[in-house]
Amino acid sequence: MRVTGCWWDPVVVSFKPSFVASESVVPPLTRPQLAEARRVRAAELFGQGRTSTEIARMLEVSGESVRRWKRVWEEGGADALRRRPATGRPPKLDDAQVDEVRAALERGAQAHGFEADLWTLERVGLVVERLTGVSLSRASVWRLLTGRMGWSLQRPERRALERNESEIARWIAHEWPRIKRGR
Repeated sequence: MRVTGCWWDPVVVSFKPSFVASESVVPPLTRPQLAEARRVRAAELFGQGRTSTEIARMLEVSGESVRRWKRVWEEGGADALRRRPATGRPPKLDDAQVDEVRAALERGAQAHGFEADLWTLERVGLVVERLTGVSLSRASVWRLLTGRMGWSLQRPERRALERNESEIARWIAHEWPRIKRGR
């Protein structure tokens, strides 16, 4: 089925890991992690007796933010400036299930009986349901892929099946210069 008038095409949408996990590659810090690191650094600077203006300049934040952090720090110490766990409903999938889904998705869509080796939100949802018994909405599948698994949207490059790379290279090397010279 092909959806028209939609910002995404379910036939050509694919998901891949945003970065390759290896021992030498450290994933970048997320925004909440950076914000927490900034607040913790501010707490260290409060302990050194630095002024709010100095801290704001050093951390490149507003003076009001530093003053708010200082009030929190004075009341609860450095731990009060750390992130708190998210409130609300816990995720439907625990970490072990997410790892199981990640391993299954990395085997490719064809390994799960799909014709093309491309992942769509619907296909990922089916695999999640088969593996864990948990049914997720498309929005939840998106959050799973991008938020918890760190994957990003990939779109395959469109190329003609008849494309002949050697003929293209020959044309660029011989014909294009001749045309450009005007002969």
